[in-house]
Amino acid sequence: MKSRVLSGLALLSLTAALVACSDSSDEASTSEALENRVELNLLAASSTRVFNDDLKKQAAELEPPVGLFINNAGSSTLVQQLVDGAPGDVLLTADEKNMNDAKEAGVVNDPVQLASNVMVMVVPSGNPGNINSIEDITDESTFVLCDPQVPCGTVSESIIESKGLDITADSLEHQVADVLGKVTSGEADAGWVYATDAAAAGDTVEVIEIEGAEEFTNGIFGAVVYESENPESAQQLLDLVADDFDKVWKEYGFTPED
Repeated sequence: MKSRVLSGLALLSLTAALVACSDSSDEASTSEALENRVELNLLAASSTRVFNDDLKKQAAELEPPVGLFINNAGSSTLVQQLVDGAPGDVLLTADEKNMNDAKEAGVVNDPVQLASNVMVMVVPSGNPGNINSIEDITDESTFVLCDPQVPCGTVSESIIESKGLDITADSLEHQVADVLGKVTSGEADAGWVYATDAAAAGDTVEVIEIEGAEEFTNGIFGAVVYESENPESAQQLLDLVADDFDKVWKEYGFTPED
């Protein structure tokens, strides 16, 4: 009996030692990964905020692992921040114009198109303003758009001009997230946002297609920032969203570039 007890105790001791060894190994592996992790600053257009968590997860799986600090804002604001000397490693803009402005200012290298997006109209759930098409927008409607200085505003202007519409926005927002916010809060009867933003809003909004909007798709562009302190990891991150991110692009309503 004593022999069996001793054998049992020996087995428990061995098991505990193996578990301790395993825990120690896992901790060492985690510690090493944290030590090798590269921290990058990503300046990304407001419309791309919908996949922030997915991008952080995939970036953490790169070698070496990448930790992301993401600054989402209007594209023109992000470009100006870089011009003013703000730290950055990768820039994502919601149009080609602002990326070209960044390139001409000498703050990014070799931009590439990553995906595209299209505009739709959204109204609050229940459609209290009874707006079912762009023709239903009247002076009595509270209508919001993006400011023409940012990509969603530039595209909106182009659509309005192409259709010869006589409509004026009650407010012009500096990023698409703010347009969406005014609609979901009930401050506005309708607003124009990217299809991806509408999808992310779920059942808080109702989506109304804008006829002909597909002729004015917006490209999502990316580039490594010229003064990145970690250009190799920054390029790895850009390659990730350019080559291995198609499933995520599609999940959130973007059309990835071939």
